[in-house]
Amino acid sequence: MAYFERLGPSTFRATEHTGGAWREDEQHIAPALGLLAHVVERDRDARRPDRPVLARLSYDILGTVPVDVVDTEVRVLRPGRTIELVEASVAHGGRTVAVLRAWLLVERDSASVAGSPVPGIPGPDELEPWTPSALWPGGFIGSVELRRHLEEPGRGWFWVRTPVPLLAGEEVSPTARVAGLLDIANGMTVRADPREVHFPNVDLTAHLLRVPEGDWLGVDASITFGDNGIGVTSSQLHDAAGPLGSLAQCLTVRPR
Repeated sequence: MAYFERLGPSTFRATEHTGGAWREDEQHIAPALGLLAHVVERDRDARRPDRPVLARLSYDILGTVPVDVVDTEVRVLRPGRTIELVEASVAHGGRTVAVLRAWLLVERDSASVAGSPVPGIPGPDELEPWTPSALWPGGFIGSVELRRHLEEPGRGWFWVRTPVPLLAGEEVSPTARVAGLLDIANGMTVRADPREVHFPNVDLTAHLLRVPEGDWLGVDASITFGDNGIGVTSSQLHDAAGPLGSLAQCLTVRPR
């Protein structure tokens, strides 16, 4: 069973694998973010053969969504020959629950100046398996495989992958597949027990250097809570080929 099943050109049914970590009758937003990346790429492929890559994925999470049928919409905000800005949204019952604004860039040869100062992290074979469902409930968390090192509360690195397809019976790109895992970064190296402190994120922005490679997504995460109810999760992303990009999430911190 996949995370979503297509019902029509822009309509999808969420399956039990999308069950949330804060509430199991609500979707974990991670698969829906992957779905938005997928519909942007489908729209791109229908419009242009050069297939510019998704270089920035900036999501605003506007509310919760039940494990139910959702509708999507895509529009081009800024067309361009080598750069374009595309917006996609997902809604339930006419209420928009998440919006993606994606910058798409046409690739060109920059090998002569390529390089990164971002340090690597130990690979998935070097880390111990960890079962996140010991900390978090829900179908989505139960569907992923984790290898983790926790340096201290709020600081660590992990690798994650899932055997569950994003969309049943439909090819999904490596970028959309990874986009469907990004939101997990906020909960794998927690600063506080989620049974004592709630800290959902209200947004997520990822910058990607290229199309991801391999099954595993590596995340080097640092979580900071301010004293005013606001927090930030900052992460460096990795894959089989090395540094992949960066990720940031704004948190609303609510001690119970």
